[in-house]
Amino acid sequence: MNLIAAVDENWAIGNKDDLLVRIPADHKAFRQETTGKIVVLGRKTIETFPQGLPLKNRTNIILSTNKNYQVKDALVVHGLEELFACLKDYDTKDVYVIGGESVYRQLLPYCDTAHITKIDHAYEADAYFPNLDKLPEWEITADSEEQTYFDITYHFLKYERVKS
Repeated sequence: MNLIAAVDENWAIGNKDDLLVRIPADHKAFRQETTGKIVVLGRKTIETFPQGLPLKNRTNIILSTNKNYQVKDALVVHGLEELFACLKDYDTKDVYVIGGESVYRQLLPYCDTAHITKIDHAYEADAYFPNLDKLPEWEITADSEEQTYFDITYHFLKYERVKS
């Protein structure tokens, strides 16, 4: 499975239930990477989307402990066992974990590729992605040229789990 996220230099991903910053090229890369694929996300993440609706042209699977939680045009699962039963029909290369913090932490052990937009700035934040630079089982396998959006610089990085 894949993880995909935009993080700041402290691996922060959000503050007060919102993204840290909106970078059009990052959103475009996200759309290109995930369109036609399966996205796995938590309830809090989908509730930040416009009208709380699933992402178009993707199979949206929402992880929620609330047994009564439902979202039109999305699958809702209530634990990892149920999630993996749901995912067995899909190629894991087509599955993207898109947040938030608790979903990233729960599914990191099951992922082998991470697409990270690394922003060269520290924002005020209350949600974080696991710091892959501090995990010896992860290595950077691709790094873009430096990108800029107004005064923001960032890189598109690809991390892969080291095969043992």
